[in-house]
Parts: sequence; structure tokens; C-alpha cells
Amino acid sequence: MKIAMIGTGYVGLVSGVCFSDFGHDVICVDKDPRKISMLEAGEVPIYEPGLDALMARNVEAGRLTFTGDLKAAVDGADAVFIAVGTPTRRGDGHADLSYVMAAAEEIAAAMTGYTVVVTKSTVPVGTNRAVRQTIRKARPEAEFDVASNPEFLREGAAIDDFMRPDRVVVGVTSERASAVMAEIYRPLFLREFPILMTDLETAEMIKYAANAFLATKITFINEIARLCEKVGADVKEVARGMGLDGRIGNKFLHAGPGYGGSCFPKDTQALARIGQDNACPMQITETVIKVNEEIKRRMIDKIVDLCDGTVNGKSIAVLGVTFKPNTDDMREAPALTIVPALIGAGARVRVVDPQGRREGEHLLPGVHWNDDAYKAAQNADCVVILTEWNEFRALDLKKLARKMATPRMADLRNIYTARDARRAGFSGYVSVGRPGHGGAE
Repeated sequence: MKIAMIGTGYVGLVSGVCFSDFGHDVICVDKDPRKISMLEAGEVPIYEPGLDALMARNVEAGRLTFTGDLKAAVDGADAVFIAVGTPTRRGDGHADLSYVMAAAEEIAAAMTGYTVVVTKSTVPVGTNRAVRQTIRKARPEAEFDVASNPEFLREGAAIDDFMRPDRVVVGVTSERASAVMAEIYRPLFLREFPILMTDLETAEMIKYAANAFLATKITFINEIARLCEKVGADVKEVARGMGLDGRIGNKFLHAGPGYGGSCFPKDTQALARIGQDNACPMQITETVIKVNEEIKRRMIDKIVDLCDGTVNGKSIAVLGVTFKPNTDDMREAPALTIVPALIGAGARVRVVDPQGRREGEHLLPGVHWNDDAYKAAQNADCVVILTEWNEFRALDLKKLARKMATPRMADLRNIYTARDARRAGFSGYVSVGRPGHGGAE
């Protein structure tokens, strides 16, 4: 089938490349000529493990191309996917749908023959019907259907998530659209991955409900971690004991500095607004948003307390600033709250991140970037682990401690233990929700 993918951001590019690997002819469209030039040169503008090789293979096979010409891409397409940004709108928490609606208008003008217009972007309930109205108003005679196909990709594992999904959710309003979508996802159907066909509103709601629930799990274990610190329990063992219950599961039960990224902050805010607009407050989700912000601030207090009550004039080495490992995405990362607070309190901050520098240089002004943890720790008064990249999981702690002026560690991802730190020569160690969090044993 011929597919046009409108938008080459994270979702659009990963989806377009993977669809081409299914055997479809895919044209990815973007208005940014710089991005199209990069893609045509074989350069991937985002960091996602394995994406560059997969993209190159399908370009070479002739199934994947890139263009800035939306009209040419949509002409003759069986399906056109809208994968543009839906950021939180300033001031009111709503999802900004201006890019989605602009894309719908352009698609309407360019369609030839029957087309399924598929919203891949995360959008509030009712958006797909609004997209249909927009297209119908622009082209009353057009033959088309609208479908909702929310993405469930984890950054850092997106290709595997696309190729081996827990489920594929598709919202449709006609059998004809259902048949087109089934053909697009035929390779997954043949391998018996669950494909859930629903109405438009249900598909839209599944995305928000799923992300809000996962954000709730993260926030819940972070609250439990705080209580563990008060009563002397170990949150890692608590989470393990909870996760062994099949009704709960062990995923998203890792205490830390709070959730971030491109989805959870935006989608919880949007769900809260949807509830308010429909006189049905999402009280749990609203509380999750509030508590998550408090958790980030609590991490700042941990670092300051570890540094004898002040970071003024002290050198802090921060390991990891992306919101999670295996991505270069810094959207809503805890580092964007914690690092500026440290600088504002007078700290000199050095940063190490395998992929975060490209975005981080303008998002974190005033920091000094280093290539490795040991350079960053040279004469530092404290080292802070903010992102659990693999290269930070097996540090030579003795070497790290020897390089520091005052060997103290704020391990906000619970990678090490107070005993590890004490044996390596650290004089102070804090973690999240574990015994000995106030100092090395």
C-alpha cells in the first residue's frame, strides 16, 4: 500500500520507517527543509537505537522516501497518517491541535481517490471527528474515512514496540476503513499480535487512560519511597514484593526523581483538562501531576542536604540529563527542574550525558559539559545520578571517589547502595526510599 506520513518527529519517523519495513511504500513529509535534507542524506535527526540502519535498508530497497511536498505525497495514497506535534497549550493545559488541523486542511486539498486519514498523534477525545468535519468542509465531494491509531512507543525501544506490540489500537467508522487498516497492519496480524478495532472515541481514550495509569504507577511508588525513608523500609524490595503480584506487575515501579518525557506530562495534563471540560474531574490524574512536581523538588532538597545544607560555591557533577536512557529527548526531564535550581543556588554544575548535549546545550545554560563521568567528578563536591544510562551503572566508584574533593553521591536512580559507596570511600550517599539514604553506612 502507499502511505504518506505527515511529520518526521519521533512518532512519524519511527512509524514511517517501520511501515516501510512491512513492505509498504512510504513517503515521509516534513515542512522543515533542513530535516528533509538530513533524512535524504541518511542522517537521523533523533536518537533511537537501530533506527538509522532500518531507515537505510528501506531507502535502499526503494520503499522509503522523504519530501517537503505534501501534495505529491498524498496524491494516490491509500492512507495518510497525521503524526505532527500536539504540545500542551500555554495557559490552559489543553493539547494544541493547530498542527493537526492545519495538516487536515492540506490533506483535504491534496487527496485523490478514496483515502483513509489516520491520526497517529495523541489527541483529545473528539479530535478525529473534528478532523473529519474539517476535511468534509474543505472537500464536500471527497471520498475518505478518518481513523484513530494512537502510538504506544517507548523511546529507546520504539522499533521493538512497533514490530512486537502489546497491542495495536485502531478506531474506525466504516468497514472500508477497517479493511485498509487491517491490510496496513497485516504483518502483525499474521503473527497474531492483538489488533483492537474500536470506535474513534474509544481509541482516543485508550491512549490517555494508558499513559495516565503508567504515570500513576510511577508517582505511587515515589510516594511509597518517601514513606519508606521515614519508616526504614526498602522501596526496591517493596516494589519487588508488589510486582510479583500478577494483578500489579513489576513495570513502572522504580522509584526516582519523577516522570518526564514527551508523553506522560503532556497527556496527564490533557486528560485532566478533558475531565474538567466535561464536568468529570480526573482527581487521581490531577493529584499525580501535582505530586510529580513535588517529587522533583524533593530531589533538590536531597542534594542540598547531602552538601551540608548549601550548594553555593560547590561543584556538582550531574550524570545524565535526558528523561530516560537510550534517547536524546529532554522534554520535561527532571534535570530541567533540578539542574537550574542547583545553579540558582550557586552551584557550579558539570554534566555528562551520552546523547543529551544536542538539546541540553540550549535547555541548560550555565552548565559545563564533559565527555565522561570521571572528568566531571574531578574535584567535585557531589556527584548526582539523574539518568540510568548503562555506562553509569558500572562506574569504578573507588576511582570516582578519589577524583572528588568531597566524595558524596546522590543516587537518584538507586543504581548503587550505601554499602557500595562506603566501601568505595564515599563520605556521603543518598538514594530514594532505601535504608541508609541519609549517609553512607
